[in-house]
Amino acid sequence: MSAEPELVVLVDDAGTPTGTALKRDVHHRSTPLHLAFSCYVFGDDGRLLVTQRAEGKATWPGVWTNSFCGHPAPGEDVESAVRRRAADELGIGLTSVRVVLPDFRYQATMPNGVRENELCPVLFADTADDVDPSPAEVMAFEWVRWADFVEDVLSGHAPVSPWCALQVRQLASGGVGSRDPR
Repeated sequence: MSAEPELVVLVDDAGTPTGTALKRDVHHRSTPLHLAFSCYVFGDDGRLLVTQRAEGKATWPGVWTNSFCGHPAPGEDVESAVRRRAADELGIGLTSVRVVLPDFRYQATMPNGVRENELCPVLFADTADDVDPSPAEVMAFEWVRWADFVEDVLSGHAPVSPWCALQVRQLASGGVGSRDPR
């Protein structure tokens, strides 16, 4: 039995859904604005899970980033999508999920011209589980102290995905920098 093709929700500038498109067809030089999410997962010891995207990813393969990202399915709320992708991508359950940047939006273009164009709420989540990543999604992962990660991203010592760099800047400017964000 084959899996259903993944759909993403297209949105207008106000964030109102306007339709759907196949995920495999949506990321290109003229990527339409669509709904996504970005999640930062913290372990019981307060450390942040960062991941290196698998080489087979369509956008930013091999790049280090936050814990995981994804797209809510049509009719799926963001928290349910986050929990679904945490299980699919990292093999973990989440004990809590909270939105920290509800209106984050960005565009970023890869050297080959493929562009991201997402309305992308940012969430923090907690887990007590051991990470068992899908090799199709994650090439490597590390647990790091939040304050160290923020400092390294802001200083440029930790090159990360464009969305992660923008999110960390916004979180740090909002006071979620050196302190434990949980």
